[in-house]
Amino acid sequence: MFNGRHFDRSVILLCVRWYLAYNLSLRNLEEMLAERGISVDHATVHRWVVRYSPELLERFNRRNRAVSGKWHVDETYIKVRGQWRYLYRAIDSNGDTVEFWFSERRNLAAAKRFLRKALKRHGRPERIVIDGSQTNYEAIVSCDTTDRLQDRSRRKLEPIRIRQSAYLNNRIEQDHRAVKRRVRPMLGFKSMASARAILDGIEMVHMMRKGQAKYACTSKLPLAEQFARLAA
Repeated sequence: MFNGRHFDRSVILLCVRWYLAYNLSLRNLEEMLAERGISVDHATVHRWVVRYSPELLERFNRRNRAVSGKWHVDETYIKVRGQWRYLYRAIDSNGDTVEFWFSERRNLAAAKRFLRKALKRHGRPERIVIDGSQTNYEAIVSCDTTDRLQDRSRRKLEPIRIRQSAYLNNRIEQDHRAVKRRVRPMLGFKSMASARAILDGIEMVHMMRKGQAKYACTSKLPLAEQFARLAA
């Protein structure tokens, strides 16, 4: 994973973890490392975060525990180059993150793409709670219908139950805050590509803190240990 890198893997992992987990700027990290006798440019740290966040998330997802069959779906806003973009997110009834997808647009196509990704990874839920969004409602109905028509098993698939309630969906509104809290000090992203990569890492850290990895179910491992296991 770190072959050919000039710096030791421990330094790279430390920078990636600190940046994703805490409200530190890239220049903060450059100064903190300089105090420890390590000379790293802040642009290099940014490249590490963008390079390794998606790969660490992929490894984390292979170790992620199963989610429940009751989901809450919503989207929130993230700025990229001064323009609002949309982070689609889903959590289950236990508060665990189900899936997320960052999109340039907030429309039916984006909602369907997000839901197809969630269904492919986790299977069909029993129920999905949304707010009053008609677009999300139509996306669920469309994906559910397609999924049942393409199913080759002999069992009869029940339609996904949809509950529209802004009050009940307050659970995911609260969950958005952990992601927004880290994104806010960044003052917006410069590109969709870097935004997607960094959001991969921020969402992964959020899942780590929830103890969603199988190896963290019985004992709550610190972030440093979880990062070390993923990079091993």
